Amino acid sequence: MVEISYSLEDTKAFAKRFAKSLRNGDVVKLVGDLGAGKTTLVKYVSEFLGSDDLVTSPTFTILNEYSGSMPIHHFDMYRLKNSNEAVDSGLDEVLRSGDGVCFVEWPENTPEIIPPHHIEVHISKVEGGRKFEVVKK
Repeated sequence: MVEISYSLEDTKAFAKRFAKSLRNGDVVKLVGDLGAGKTTLVKYVSEFLGSDDLVTSPTFTILNEYSGSMPIHHFDMYRLKNSNEAVDSGLDEVLRSGDGVCFVEWPENTPEIIPPHHIEVHISKVEGGRKFEVVKK
């Protein structure tokens, strides 16, 4: 699935459709440059999953958790050097728990802990907006 968003309303509409496709245990890799809109997407998807929590970037905490129709785990692996740091912190256990949905920003920093079956959302800037490309692995 590929969608182009030219506004926050477009992004919200995409997030709503995407949220409806998510199931307990899903791991979603969010791939995109700084400022691409990864956290914004998690914010809107969390809203459509019933969360009233304030969604913020977990850059410094590495993991934020939100309530909703299922638990929402929001990872930011940007500050980690490798998968061993994630394992030492127990982050891999959350990813494998099957409890809720996990969103992982900067998954390329910890590739070994990402389950083989996951969803990738590639977010890129295009003229006048953002492109969202969803790939199920």
